[in-house]
Amino acid sequence: MTTPLPAGGPADGPLLVLVAMPEEAAPLTARLHRAREVEVPFAAGVTAMRGDLAGHATVVVTTGIGVSAATAAATWAILEHRPRLVIAGGTCGGLAADVEVGTVIVGDAFTWSLADATAFGYVAGQVPGGPERHLADPGWADVAERAAHGSGDVAVRRGLMLSGDAFVIAAVAEPMRQRFPGALSADMETTASARTAEALGADFVALRAVSDLCGPAAGQQFHLELEVAATSSARAVEELARRLTGT
Repeated sequence: MTTPLPAGGPADGPLLVLVAMPEEAAPLTARLHRAREVEVPFAAGVTAMRGDLAGHATVVVTTGIGVSAATAAATWAILEHRPRLVIAGGTCGGLAADVEVGTVIVGDAFTWSLADATAFGYVAGQVPGGPERHLADPGWADVAERAAHGSGDVAVRRGLMLSGDAFVIAAVAEPMRQRFPGALSADMETTASARTAEALGADFVALRAVSDLCGPAAGQQFHLELEVAATSSARAVEELARRLTGT
């Protein structure tokens, strides 16, 4: 049966999948049927492909790395394609002490890893005037979580994702865990994409796979090939599309 559409975007709109790098886009575009390149209004750094993913019209946009790149590309893509759902795909760094490489993170809450206006009464990660957390629609997060579990033999975690224009290295991982108890992962784009989708009235969820650990414990595997992690994310996104079309 086709998974019911939670309240939100147009049922006839495509899925819009945002990734930062070409290596993250490759396993997605390889799964597109009748794939074709989409013209983009950017001089460089952004590419887009459109096709059918498990029977559902899908646009895969490679945004470039970082908050500003993700914001610019997501703004154009949402306004241009009016998507049914926006999905942050690709890879991320594992932040929670018990997250392992290869885990698929289902993001249902998002905030800024570097924002700090706590001196003025805001919570860690909150930008003045903005919400404490940007939130995914719970219905879509449920669909994404089921899709991740159904996409293969992978661990799945659901929760808070952090983003900021700095790599989270081991030296800052533990202080960041203390500032954001329960945060699962860190990257440089997801919160920007979530914020943009929220501002433009589009539903949003994240399905990113952990390619490395921000601060691994002794004995933990700390790195996975980028292509392997990106493929895990692509499989979860494909499974989500399949559940929406009933194929």
